[in-house]
Amino acid sequence: MPKQTFFNLSEEKREKILNTAIDEFAKYYYHKASITRIVNNTGIAKGSFYQYFEDKKDLFKYVIERIGRRKIEYLYPVIKDFDKYDFFDLVRMLYVQGAKFAVENPRFQKIGDYFVKDTDTKLKEEILGENIPKSNEIFIQLIKKGIEKGDINPNIDINLTATIITSLSIEIGEYFVKEMKVKDNTEIMPLIDKMLYILKNGIKNRREDV
Repeated sequence: MPKQTFFNLSEEKREKILNTAIDEFAKYYYHKASITRIVNNTGIAKGSFYQYFEDKKDLFKYVIERIGRRKIEYLYPVIKDFDKYDFFDLVRMLYVQGAKFAVENPRFQKIGDYFVKDTDTKLKEEILGENIPKSNEIFIQLIKKGIEKGDINPNIDINLTATIITSLSIEIGEYFVKEMKVKDNTEIMPLIDKMLYILKNGIKNRREDV
């Protein structure tokens, strides 16, 4: 995360640095992104950059964190209306909103696509390791509310279920980017519907219960 000296800057300058970094990471894979280009396009000295961030990875992680924060703000209107919907319908709406967020923020989506395709597993594990708990916590709260409403079996392991949903979401996102090769992120919804069908109905052959 940024050093305190970064937060001592004016909001205008902080946002300029952030937006320039977003542009850079949206044009290049992480390892090809250049601090030199970022500082030149921002108009700051390279030495000043290292007063604000430890290194390029520190800046990249901050960009990912800010994107995640904006996405949560985008999803919040759906989350706050939880009581109006069945748990599974609401989760589907979250994915719909997430797809729209990607379409409406193409730079963010490009950074996400590059991240998914990046072969640096250590970097991916480090960043996912910091962000997965945030996703899990959202699903934990939604699952608890779903149990209260009677939408979900109260005997499930809540933490495990939240982890499974997060893991499935990551894997589906990677499959969508790497294998399906489509430009419109709303086309991910058929995969999400299949995942939600399994979560809602399980994989047991119900004919055995007859």
